[in-house]
Amino acid sequence: MSATTAIQTSGKSNKASRKTFPVTGMTCAACAVSVESMLKSSSGVSDAGVNFANQTAWAEYDEKQTSPLELQKAVRSIGYDILVDVENPTEVQEELQHKHYQEIKHRTIWASILSLPVVVLGMFFMDAPYSPWISMILTAPVLFWFGRSFFINAWKQASHGKANMDTLVALSTGIAFLFSAFNTFYPEFWHQRGLHPHVYYEAASVIIAFISLGKLLEERAKSNTSSAIRKLMGLQPKTVKIIIDGAEKEVPIASVDKGDIIMVRPGEKIPVDGKVISGSSYVDESMISGEPVPVEKMKDERVFAGTINQKGSFQFKAQKVGSDTLLAQIIKMVQEAQGSKAPVQKLVDKISGIFVPVVIGIAILTFLTWMLLGGENAFTHALLTSVTVLVIACPCALGLATPTAIMVGIGKGADNNILIKDAESLELGHKVNAVILDKTGTITEGKPVVNSVDWNSKAADMNTLKEILYSLEIKSEHPLAEAVVKHLQESGVSGAEVSSFESITARGVKGVAGNNTFYVGNRKLISENNIRIDERLAGKAEIYQQKANTVVYFADQDEVLAIIAIADKVKETSAKAIKALQEMNIEVYMLTGDNQQTAAAVAHEVGITHYKAEVLPSDKADFIKELQSQGKIVAMVGDGINDSHALAQADVSIAMGKGSDIAMDVAKMTLITSDLLAIPKALKLSKRTVQTVRQNLFWAFIYNVIGIPLAAGVLYSYNGFLLDPMIAGAAMALSSVSVVTNSLRLKASNLE
Repeated sequence: MSATTAIQTSGKSNKASRKTFPVTGMTCAACAVSVESMLKSSSGVSDAGVNFANQTAWAEYDEKQTSPLELQKAVRSIGYDILVDVENPTEVQEELQHKHYQEIKHRTIWASILSLPVVVLGMFFMDAPYSPWISMILTAPVLFWFGRSFFINAWKQASHGKANMDTLVALSTGIAFLFSAFNTFYPEFWHQRGLHPHVYYEAASVIIAFISLGKLLEERAKSNTSSAIRKLMGLQPKTVKIIIDGAEKEVPIASVDKGDIIMVRPGEKIPVDGKVISGSSYVDESMISGEPVPVEKMKDERVFAGTINQKGSFQFKAQKVGSDTLLAQIIKMVQEAQGSKAPVQKLVDKISGIFVPVVIGIAILTFLTWMLLGGENAFTHALLTSVTVLVIACPCALGLATPTAIMVGIGKGADNNILIKDAESLELGHKVNAVILDKTGTITEGKPVVNSVDWNSKAADMNTLKEILYSLEIKSEHPLAEAVVKHLQESGVSGAEVSSFESITARGVKGVAGNNTFYVGNRKLISENNIRIDERLAGKAEIYQQKANTVVYFADQDEVLAIIAIADKVKETSAKAIKALQEMNIEVYMLTGDNQQTAAAVAHEVGITHYKAEVLPSDKADFIKELQSQGKIVAMVGDGINDSHALAQADVSIAMGKGSDIAMDVAKMTLITSDLLAIPKALKLSKRTVQTVRQNLFWAFIYNVIGIPLAAGVLYSYNGFLLDPMIAGAAMALSSVSVVTNSLRLKASNLE
């Protein structure tokens, strides 16, 4: 598999290629912007884009002016990389991400271990003999080995005239270390001027440890990114059995052409789209429709790639292969939906482009002002104040403001059966004003169960009849038969001896017990065999059907003995959860692949006024786009593969924990419980978390607004006050503690 995909652009004199490359090293939306801008500014590139969700970049360029290797060189110059001409690029990319995560984990652990004694020495034993020397020896590897990435990235950004939070981390820690090292080697310089030579090793090492921890948390979240596309691809078998001149031959799926005759046996996945030409079976199409009951397939019925054959065997003619299959289209739609909306860029990333240069400017201005107006000790004061500005403006509190609130919010979610995979869902959840619910497995239990069994009053020896019914249904291949068997088993029914069993296609089954023939099936089976049904049972059957129940008839050769109502039960708390969402001024919609009658019955039962029936996966996603075009923030709740495209398209995606792995992979939130009441809780949690983030950012900025002018010495001319860098370091630590403490308040919040 090649890492690139090339196309020739028609209508151009020069040969243009559009190639897609996996990207490594991106940790946020700002990284994606940097890579994209670098690609666009490269010689010969007419257009480029970066898909942060899929960690890929594409570029359209003139092959005569540049090459993939030149593009790789440009991207590497700013600290990232693209994979060019690599076999199995996705696997290589994942391996590199895992390796990067392990490196950051290793650095964070060792930075924390070495920082702890430095903090103890700096806070409690600062005047102890050799304390500065020991601190310097322990801090050096923290900064220049375990924290080297901050300096490397800052240099690469600076070489292109850019600055980010790495720049401020590198400057503040680097200058604090160099200033402290000077004071350690030459303390007499300050003693001669009547000042104490303070050292700030603990401030430098703790900054690196804290920021490294933040990056570790980000990387861990990124290492768990969606493997939905791979799992969708895994739904397609690698080999296929085709019929050639009456003989069966196993070939790779890539070799299948339109018109090939393919054999499908019980339990096998259907490899491509096509039409049945012989045989019959039931096929699990839940990945397309979301409905739990397999669909009967007979001659001329269509079958789809990725669906699963049940007990029968059949042959079908391939009609759509490769990228034309419905499964391939679902994969493509999920990719496009994920790529169409990069995650919301964090506020800290947005302001860093302004904040960092401003702080550096203030530090330089402070130094120059003191040099010009500082009098006798101008240089001393200029150096102290500029270093103090950089130390007090360190982004520790700013960097902790978002991740600490998110961490506590995620923990609070887990306590309430809500697994949150992406901070974006917490950032957006409080804005949601439209929730779309899938029906099967979300509002309902997702499996057919027997709701009621009504017996004919004339039926004699009911225990024997139940045993005959059990024996007929346990031999049946029909999916609904399993629900009847389970119901009878729970009632303690055992089987009776049945002979001459026969399965009647699209009707039901029949068998002989004793001297009587018995039938189990649909109304057509009863009508075609001229079997009577009394008025009471007929009336009951009609009522059940109006309530979206499937009615199964049990009869002997003369009359119907019982009717069995089978349905996908609505969960007990669904109506309450939907009412709670509506009370939050959120519009609730239900989309289902089921028929109109069933959809209407379920919607009425749970209090939903907006619903659509018989919708395909693409229809769900299109409906979400329609709502988004109206300015709505949409949350999608689903549990099946058929929901994956819609989940990827939604602003906030929530999967039911008992649903498919793919739905849970695409979704940003997963409900461990099947209780829909967790949805309003999740949206309330989002609101509280965002409020906490804003409070944290407010306090972090207020601290800087007050602290930076004091550090620059604005009060010196009035009362001689000059902020000591040691106090600045303590204030910086205190601001971080206040941010963490405020975040921990989330734990006590009530989500009911």
